[in-house]
Formats: sequence, structure tokens, C-alpha cells
Amino acid sequence: MSPRETILNALHARLSALPATALRGEVLPERVPSDGLLILRDGEPGEPEVTLSPLAYHYQHRAEIEAVVQGATRDAAFDTLIASIGAVLAADRTLGGLCDWVEAEAPRPVDLPVEGAASLKAAVIPVVLHYSTADALA
Repeated sequence: MSPRETILNALHARLSALPATALRGEVLPERVPSDGLLILRDGEPGEPEVTLSPLAYHYQHRAEIEAVVQGATRDAAFDTLIASIGAVLAADRTLGGLCDWVEAEAPRPVDLPVEGAASLKAAVIPVVLHYSTADALA
């Protein structure tokens, strides 16, 4: 498995430890679980900085976490979910030594009306994964 895939799997595993349902690369399901929903999107590795001798590609990979909650207490549930994501990332900024650094950016929440149901509160949380690899395709 490539370093990129290993890092994304480790991030997904950390998110899976939260009470919310954590998916990776899936479409938004018809129903949002009561504890909330997280969808990890692989994002873009971007253009790496390259060093020679030894050859290394240094990435600032921008993955995204879609966070969604629904219900009458969605504001409080959303706040709790976002705080738990922050806590799990802060607990291990290197994902067990796989990354140089992991840092989330602030979410921009939006309320989305749903016909015949409680509104959704959702946000995309950019997560920057700093890592190096010896091969741009690895």
C-alpha cells in the first residue's frame, strides 16, 4: 500500500473511533445516523516540493471530512462532533508516525433544509496531511 493510502486509512480509522458513522469516499446516504455522519474524501495531494539526494517528494495533501448532523438539537450535536474531530486529531498529529503533521482547518457550517424532515447541519472540514515519499506515484 502506498504511503498516501496508508495515511488516509489511518485517518479514517481515527474518525471511525468517534461515535458518528465514518465512511470513506461514499455518497451521502438517504438517512443521517442519529450520532452524525462523517465522510472522508481523499482530496488532492497537490504539487509536491521536491528535494534531491536523496530524492523525496514533500506533500501537503488536502483531504476533506464532510460532517453532517440532523435533528432538533443539530447545533449542539454539530459542535460536539466538530470538537471530537479536533480532539482525535490533536491526540496524535502524526497518525502513529505515518505523517509529519496533520492539521484541520476551520469548518464553514451550513444549514440545509430537508423536505418533510429536520434540517441538516453540515460542513466540509479541510485536513492538511504533511508527508514525504520517495516516489510521486507511491
